[in-house]
Amino acid sequence: MELNATPRTSRQKLAEGLIPAVAYNKDKNVSFALDRKAFDRAFRQQSTTGLFDIALEGGETFPALVKTVQMDKRKRTPIHVDFYMVTYGEPIEVSVPVHTQGKSQGEIQGGLVDVVVHNLNVIAPGPRRIPQELVVDVTKLNIGDHVTAADVKLPEGVKLAADADLVVISVLPPRMTAEEAAAETQAAQVAGMVAAGEISEEAAEAVLEGDASLDEVKADATEDSAESDESKDS
Repeated sequence: MELNATPRTSRQKLAEGLIPAVAYNKDKNVSFALDRKAFDRAFRQQSTTGLFDIALEGGETFPALVKTVQMDKRKRTPIHVDFYMVTYGEPIEVSVPVHTQGKSQGEIQGGLVDVVVHNLNVIAPGPRRIPQELVVDVTKLNIGDHVTAADVKLPEGVKLAADADLVVISVLPPRMTAEEAAAETQAAQVAGMVAAGEISEEAAEAVLEGDASLDEVKADATEDSAESDESKDS
């Protein structure tokens, strides 16, 4: 996508509607101005993986990728852009968004698909071969399954730049409700009290079945212990 640009000096005051920008690589640095609305529209379409042809007024046209965009926090509009100059035909490392496709078996069972890594580093054979996104089909994944970086299908010629064992997507078990979490905590507490001899197995079963509260069982156990002590004394 082509962006028309106007050369500028670092201290030059820009006209209304223009924003400052800079493009650089290891050999050169170029400052220019862009129409804010034109850049905003283009960037929303292409993000950081889309190639821009920067056409300098009265000068050269060069390919570049967006490196960073400084935004106005209140208006949410761009106020400064950094581009990285690239060379056609030269391999380039970029961070590409990861998206999922389909509904997993784990989700059908009540689980949750967790995209652990939202952007994956890859090496494209050239700027025009950068994938816009990496799509992972999750339909066959069950609860407990995961997808590593090595499992992600890459376009022809594109190589992985991240650790092959990096977990990109996981299918998590169903989340417990507050009631379920409380019940699980109580069950663990009751089991600990049985093991410590504080309450009987029958009392523990009564608590877990909902026939008695833990406080009631503890009170009964305390009363029984007191009666036992009195019997010994007499």
